[in-house]
Amino acid sequence: MKLSMSKINTYTVGVLGVALVACTMLLQSCTTDPNSPGVEYMPDMYRSPSYETYGEYSIFKDSMSAQIPVAGSMSQGEWPYQGSLINALPFEYENTVEGYMAAGTELKNPLDSSEAVVAEGKFYYDKFCIQCHGEKGAGDGQLVKIDKYPPPPAYNGALKTLEEGKMFHAIHYGKNLMPSHASQLSKEERWKIIRYIQKLQQS
Repeated sequence: MKLSMSKINTYTVGVLGVALVACTMLLQSCTTDPNSPGVEYMPDMYRSPSYETYGEYSIFKDSMSAQIPVAGSMSQGEWPYQGSLINALPFEYENTVEGYMAAGTELKNPLDSSEAVVAEGKFYYDKFCIQCHGEKGAGDGQLVKIDKYPPPPAYNGALKTLEEGKMFHAIHYGKNLMPSHASQLSKEERWKIIRYIQKLQQS
């Protein structure tokens, strides 16, 4: 009896093995395209569905894939940016004369005027501002000396009483011939520069 059961088990294993090999060969021969990856059991795992930026799809609101950001959302990298929550603060003033004036009266520097903050402000000033505004903020930078740009007002002259909020607005959006530096300087770095500029205003 034991012998017959052993033969049956061997026969069963053999049949299953042959069937497995046959199925494998059958699946591999489902296509004649040599570049085909073969049968894909879960296509979405191989190729995730993608949508064109301005395409129309029924799963989106108004059928448009490009949606307006949710109110109050922040740009990528702003929360937190370089480890500081100051950079996550929203800037709600528009690039208009009214926005510029409102920033002058309402927007305040969140940083103190310690020596360390002023020193860092000088570091960024020397990299981004000195070319036009000059070493002491007198409007005699190198680009002015070679007649590339007209001299900007001096910090200890016409801009001596310029409010810090207006400075931030100008750095953020740009003003007159001065371009925006928002893509080059974080909010915290801009405020540090302003602390240094306030020192130049007092000189």
